[in-house]
Amino acid sequence: MFRSVRPYLEQAGIDDPVVCYQGAAVVDPLSGAFLLHEPIPLEVARETISALTDAGYSPNCYVDDRLFVARHTEYSRLYAEFQHLPVTEVGDLAAWLESPPTKLVAVADPDHLPRLRATIEERFAGRLFVTTSLPYLLELGNPAVSKGTGLAFVAGRLGLDASRVVSFGDGENDIELIEWAGFGIAVEDAHPLLLERADWTCPSAEQEGVAAVIGSYLDSRP
Repeated sequence: MFRSVRPYLEQAGIDDPVVCYQGAAVVDPLSGAFLLHEPIPLEVARETISALTDAGYSPNCYVDDRLFVARHTEYSRLYAEFQHLPVTEVGDLAAWLESPPTKLVAVADPDHLPRLRATIEERFAGRLFVTTSLPYLLELGNPAVSKGTGLAFVAGRLGLDASRVVSFGDGENDIELIEWAGFGIAVEDAHPLLLERADWTCPSAEQEGVAAVIGSYLDSRP
């Protein structure tokens, strides 16, 4: 979400539009205004929340760049600490929800997540975009969006076509991102599916691989 990434944008001095929420939103870093917003349709979101609740999960729900849950769980607390975010408890989440959420996230034991994913994908085929960002995070969004569509929107605003875009990724949720770009790069310890689709690999984040690639490009410019 934009709130969690904003401090890093300010630190880096980035003022170009930023893709958030798996591509469901593109935000102006200076004003915080949403330049693009494709939330989950309200009734689909309510049905999804009910399905997750019935399966024993308390999903994260993102509305107006804020995080809401029905009740706090061990996983929601860990997620909030990881993202440095406040979390608002609202009780019956499906009943409380009145606006289409930007995305939903189920935080689950990595051993249980594949089965949950299969269930959600079967029930909501064509109605949700389903992916994972980390082994314990099932990300759910509008089926029309992905990081790739978000990148395409930003590139269009900057007057660039895909052939002039390079993208980097490490997770399954970056597949559309590197496929859309003219040249897609995966870090060497990326998700196997991403490595299969990447045009090239670079050293891991721990080895500052992305910075090395960008630095080499800048150094090569006349």
